[in-house]
Amino acid sequence: MGHDLINPADSLERQNEKLLKITETLMRRVEQNFDTSGAAYTQFQRAVMLEEEVRTRTSELERALDLLNTSNSKLALANAETEAARANLANAIETIQEGFALFNPQDEMVMCNTRFGKHMLDIYSLFKPGMTFEEYVHLVSVSPFLSLSEGETPESWAAYRMSRHKDNHAVFNVQMAGSRWLQVSEHRTPDRGTVILQTDITDMMRLERRERERLLDDQAHLIKATLEHLNQGICIFDEKGRLVGWNRRTGELLALEANKLQLGTYFATLYDQIRNDLRFHDEDDPNMVEQWVASNSKRAPLSFELGLGNDRTLAVFAQQMPDRGFVMSFTDVTAERTAVRAISQVNETLEKRVAERTLELEDALSEAERANASKSRFVAAASHDLLQPLSAAKLYVASLETELDTPDLIDRAQKAGNALVSVEGILSALLDISKLDSGQAFVDISSFSLKDILTQLHDELQPLAVQKGLEFNLVFSGAVVQSDASFLRRILQNLASNAVRYTETGKVLIGVRNQKKSVRIEVWDTGPGIPEDQQGKVFDEFHRLDTFASPAEGMGLGLAIVDRACRLLNYPLHLNSTVDRGTCFAIEVPRAASSETWTAPTPIGQSGSDVCMEHKIAVLIENDADLRSALTITLEGWGLDVLPCASLAEAQDLLTAIDIAPDVIVADYQLDDQALGTTAIADLRGRYGNIPSCIVTANRSPDLVGQCEKAATKLIYKPIDPIRLRGFLEQVLHG
Repeated sequence: MGHDLINPADSLERQNEKLLKITETLMRRVEQNFDTSGAAYTQFQRAVMLEEEVRTRTSELERALDLLNTSNSKLALANAETEAARANLANAIETIQEGFALFNPQDEMVMCNTRFGKHMLDIYSLFKPGMTFEEYVHLVSVSPFLSLSEGETPESWAAYRMSRHKDNHAVFNVQMAGSRWLQVSEHRTPDRGTVILQTDITDMMRLERRERERLLDDQAHLIKATLEHLNQGICIFDEKGRLVGWNRRTGELLALEANKLQLGTYFATLYDQIRNDLRFHDEDDPNMVEQWVASNSKRAPLSFELGLGNDRTLAVFAQQMPDRGFVMSFTDVTAERTAVRAISQVNETLEKRVAERTLELEDALSEAERANASKSRFVAAASHDLLQPLSAAKLYVASLETELDTPDLIDRAQKAGNALVSVEGILSALLDISKLDSGQAFVDISSFSLKDILTQLHDELQPLAVQKGLEFNLVFSGAVVQSDASFLRRILQNLASNAVRYTETGKVLIGVRNQKKSVRIEVWDTGPGIPEDQQGKVFDEFHRLDTFASPAEGMGLGLAIVDRACRLLNYPLHLNSTVDRGTCFAIEVPRAASSETWTAPTPIGQSGSDVCMEHKIAVLIENDADLRSALTITLEGWGLDVLPCASLAEAQDLLTAIDIAPDVIVADYQLDDQALGTTAIADLRGRYGNIPSCIVTANRSPDLVGQCEKAATKLIYKPIDPIRLRGFLEQVLHG
C-alpha cells in the first residue's frame, strides 16, 4: 500500500516527504483509535516498518547527495581547467606574430587572435567567433584595403579565394593597400576544420623587388654589352611600337645619326626617315613590313632583304616577343650577295664552257665512234685480207712437204710451216683482242659437257708436254655448263698452253671442282711462278715474264684474251702463284639449268685414214688469186680435179661448158662486188642438187655460224688449216 502511495519516479526528497506525512497520519490514527484487540499494535508494526524504509531511503538520498556534491566539485574543477586551457590557448595564439584564425568543420569561426585582419581597419572589428568562412571572404573582397590587380573584381577575387579553400593546403600572396603584402597559409585540421595564418611579407617582397631590380639592371647592362658586341644591328620595340633598346651597329648599318635613335621613338618615325634610301627586292615588301608591325594578331616571324645606298644589302629578320613587342635584326650580307653574284657569273661562264666542252666531247665522241667503226672495219678487213695470204702461204708450205724428198728441205718446210702457225696464232690473238675491245665479239650461250672440251685440250697438249718431259694430268668431268663453247675453249686453251710453255720440269694439272651453282676449272703448274708485284700486269697485252723468249713462243697475248673473255662472259678469274713453286689459274663457269647438252664435233682429218679422192671434181670459188692458186695446188695434191673460179658467174659458165656436176664446193665467204659464198653455194645446189659444200672465212660471227648450220655447210676459219680441210673432204667424199 505504501508502495502504491509513493511514486518511484519522484526524487528522494519528495519520497521522504510523503513517507513522513504518512507516518504522522498513522500515528494520529493509532492514538485516536487505540483498542485492546491488537489492531493498534498491528498498525504500530506497520508504522515501524515504514519508518525503517524511510530511514533506508534517507540514507540512500544522503549517499546520492554526496555523489552529486563530488560530481559538482569535479565539474567545477574541470570547468576551471577548461577555462584555464582556453585562456592558455588564447594567450598562445595571441603570442603568434602572424594573424591566426580557427574555423570548425561547419566553416564557423571558433577563435582568432588580435593580429588576424589587422591590415583591414574597416572590417577588423567584425572578425568574431560564429562568423562563417564565406562571410569572412566577402568582407575581405569588398574591403578597400585589398589591392586588386587590373581587370580583377571583388566577385572574381572572392570566387578565386573560395576555390582555394577547397584545397587541403593553400599558400598564396595578397597585395594590400599601401604596397603591403600578406602571405595567406590555409590548412585543414584532422576534424576537417580550417586554420588560417596571415604573415606580413612586405619587407621580404620589397627586398626581393630591389634584388630583382638590381638583377634586371645587371642583366640590362649585360644585354647591352652583348648587343654592342654583335655584328648585327638590333632594335627592340615594345607592344606600342616604341623603341626601347638598340645597339650601335644598328645606326652604322642603317646610316642613321645618333640623335635619331632615341628611347621611345616610334617605329613608323624611324621607318619614314630611311624609307627613301631603301630598295626592296619585291615591290610589296614595304607594305608587308608596315602591315606586320601594325597587326594585332599573333605575328609569324618575318624575313626579307633590302638594299641600302648604292651597294649595301641587308638581311632583315623580325620576330614578336611574348609581351607583343618585337625585335628586328639587321645583318650585312653584302659580301655574301656579291660572292653569289660572282659565283653566278662564274657558273654562267662555266655553263658556257661546259656547253662548249660538251660540244667538243660530242665531236670527240663522234670521232671516237668513227675511229671505232674504222677499227671494226679494219678488223674485218684484217680478218679477210691479212689471213688470205697467210692461208695461201700455209697451203703452199703444206704442198711442198708432200713433194720434197730431201730431209734438209723437208725440215726447212716444216720450220716455215711452224713459223706460219706462230704468225697465225699471233694474228688470231690480235684479232680476238680487237674484237673484244671493240664490242664486236659475239657470244653464243649453250649447254654442253666439259668432257668434250677437256678431251680436245688433252689431245692437243699431251704431245707437247711429253716432248718437254712434263707430266700432263687432266681430271675429266662430265659436268654440263652454260657457256659459249668457243670462248671457253679459247680460255682454257690459253691457260693450259701457257702452263705447258712456261713449265720446264714437273707437271701440269687441269682439274674441275663442283660447286653448288657452278664449276671451278683450275689449271695448275710447277713453273717458275709469278712475283706478287707482277700478278696484276700479266693480263696486259704483250707483257711477258720471260723477256728472252722468242716470238714463236708467244707474244704475251694469251692472258690478255683470257681476261677480256672472262669479263665478257662475267666469269670470276682467280690467280694464285708462288715464286719457284708454281701457279694456279681458275675460272668459275655456271652450271646448265637443263640436261640438254651440246657435243663438240669430233675432229676430222686427224684419224690418219687414206680416203681416195682421185677424179673427184671440186669447184673452188675464191676471188684472191694467190689463195685460189694455193688451194688449187693443195687440192690437186690430194688427187682432186679442181675447177678454180673467181666468182659464181665463172663457176656457172665453167660447169655449163663441161656439163658435169661437181662432187664438192669450196667457196670463200666474201667475194668481189659484195657477193657471198653462201649465195654461190645455194645457187649451185639449186642447179645440181645438194652438193657437199664448205665455206672458208675469217668472219666468226654467230650469224654466219647459224647460216652454215641451217644450210648444212661446213665452216672452216682462216687461216685455213690443211688438216681440217682435208678431213672435211675425206668425210664427204669417202663413198
